[in-house]
Amino acid sequence: MFRGFNTVASGMIAQQRRTELLTNNMANANTPGFKADQSTIRSFPDMLMSRLGPAKIPTENPISGKKLSTVGGISTGVYMSETVALQTQGQLQQTGLNTDIALIDGVLPVDAESGQSGALFFRLEHPTEGEAYTRNGNFTLDASGFLTNASGLYVLDDAGQRIQLQNDDFRVGDNGQVFVDDVAVAQLGVSYAANPDRLLKQDNGLYRTEDGTELPSAYNTGDVSFATQQGYIEGSNVDSAKTMTELMSAYRTFEANQKILQAYDQSMQKAVNEVGRVN
Repeated sequence: MFRGFNTVASGMIAQQRRTELLTNNMANANTPGFKADQSTIRSFPDMLMSRLGPAKIPTENPISGKKLSTVGGISTGVYMSETVALQTQGQLQQTGLNTDIALIDGVLPVDAESGQSGALFFRLEHPTEGEAYTRNGNFTLDASGFLTNASGLYVLDDAGQRIQLQNDDFRVGDNGQVFVDDVAVAQLGVSYAANPDRLLKQDNGLYRTEDGTELPSAYNTGDVSFATQQGYIEGSNVDSAKTMTELMSAYRTFEANQKILQAYDQSMQKAVNEVGRVN
């Protein structure tokens, strides 16, 4: 009975966390460059039960004659094992602003370890140390003319340096080169992650590596192709209809576990108040 409480409670906790994840996806359905999170719910290892000491129960069914199993397993609940971002391309949205730049995925090799395609990111200067990465190309120019993201982080070029411009009268080519008066002054920093599942997802659409090392440049990685599109931003890849359906499913599953928990509670109440009563 008490094991049943734990099993049902683990299911409710898993569905609650899944609901929070899906709710966050819905809230960012219109956030540029946002990548939807995905969760995996798994079962805890089954608990094996075996008989100790000499057998005190029959090993065969007295009616059918079939052997009775004395060793079996019992489920111990479920848990949400991991959360990873879905790195598919979002739809491009035209803004007409020169400071808005979108990454367009081309050929991205499949990682042998994860079995998933790699991912491309803009390079940003992290406020503390190292680099941060993002797909949100909603950039702007600060008071000093440096190209920054919406949070004020500096956009880096392929050499890891800040990009400074006089004004927003510049052009970005398909290969990421930045031109002022038809003269190339910089090349947008674009990094490639062979296994994006290893990246740490942070607030404001930022990613960082687990050990703080820098990702390799996408320009120097073989078999990787991409393009940049000025005047566009990449929208979120959240499928609102699918996410809403999954959200309702998670809610109904939580509700079903809640009713089972109430049934267990009523059974315990009867066991305490009625079964043990002495007339």
